[in-house]
Amino acid sequence: MPNFPSPVKKLKAYDVVVVIFYLFLTFLNIVFSNKIELWKTFITFNILIITTVFILAYAAETYRIKILRILHYLYLIPLVLITFKEVYYLIRPLRPNDYDYLLIEIDRLIFGGDPTIFLYKISHPILTEILQIVYGLFYFLPIILAIALLIKRRLLETDFALFVVIYGFFLSYLGYFALPAIGPRFTLHDFQNENIELPGILITDFLRNITNTVESIPPGTPNPEQLVQRDVFPSGHTMITLVVIFLSVKLKSRSRFFIIPTGILLIFATVYLRYHYVVDLIGGLVFMIFCVFTSPYLFNWWNKNTGRSAIKITFWKND
Repeated sequence: MPNFPSPVKKLKAYDVVVVIFYLFLTFLNIVFSNKIELWKTFITFNILIITTVFILAYAAETYRIKILRILHYLYLIPLVLITFKEVYYLIRPLRPNDYDYLLIEIDRLIFGGDPTIFLYKISHPILTEILQIVYGLFYFLPIILAIALLIKRRLLETDFALFVVIYGFFLSYLGYFALPAIGPRFTLHDFQNENIELPGILITDFLRNITNTVESIPPGTPNPEQLVQRDVFPSGHTMITLVVIFLSVKLKSRSRFFIIPTGILLIFATVYLRYHYVVDLIGGLVFMIFCVFTSPYLFNWWNKNTGRSAIKITFWKND
C-alpha cells in the first residue's frame, strides 16, 4: 500500500484526476515551449490550479466546514471550461492539421452520404428550437445528477459520479489532440447561413451565439473556421451524456427519468444541429465505455489507499 503524505491523502479521487491532467498540460507546455506562445503563462496558471486544489481539499477534509465542502465540489464546474480553453490554445500549435476529411469519409463509408444533409430533409423550426435548447443543457446534466445524489446524502456516490465525469471530460480532451477537427457546420454546410438554413423560433439564435462564443467564435468573428475549437472527435457531448445516463441508471437516481430522454435528444441534436459527424458519436461511445469500465477500479484504488470507502459498482453489474 502506498504511503502517501498527509496533504495527498486529503485529495479526493476527482482531485487526483485534476492534478494529474494539469501536470500533463504543464509537461506539454515545457516540452513544446518553442511552439506555444503563452507557455510561461500556462505553466504559472497550471501550478496555481494544482496548488488551489491541494489547499481546498486539505481545508475541506480537515475542518469539515459545510461551505468548504460545497466549494470542494463546485470548483469542478468552472474548471471544466477553463481546461477546455487551455486545450484550445495547445491543440493548434501542436496539431496544426485538421482531420475532417477522414471523419467525412468514414461517415460516407457507413451511411453512403452525409448524415447532416440527410437530416436537413426533416428539419423544422420547432424541432430545431427544441434540440438547440436540449443541446444547451449539456453542462447541466452532471450537475442535476450530483444534486440529486447530494439531496439523498449519498456522498460516496456523489464523489464517484464527479470522478467519472471529470475523468470522462479529460479523456475526451485527449481525443481532441489525436484527431483535431471543426465539424460539418463548417465543412459540409455554410456556417454563415446557419441561422437561415436551420432556423429556430425564439431563442435558437441566442443559444447558438452562446455556444459559438464558448467555442472561441463570438458573433462577428472573421474566418471562424480558423479560430473555432478543435473539439469534434470524439463527441464530448455524446460521451459525457452517455456517462451521466449510465451513472443515473447504475446509481438508481430518480434524476434518470429526466436525464435519459433529455440525453437521447441531446445526442441526436449533435448531428442534427451540424456540430458533429456520426463517427464522432461512435468515438464518444467508445470513450464512454472505456471511461465507465476503468473508473470503478481507479476510484476504489485511490479510496482504499487513502482510508476511504469503496464504491460497489462495476461496468456490467451492481455488486
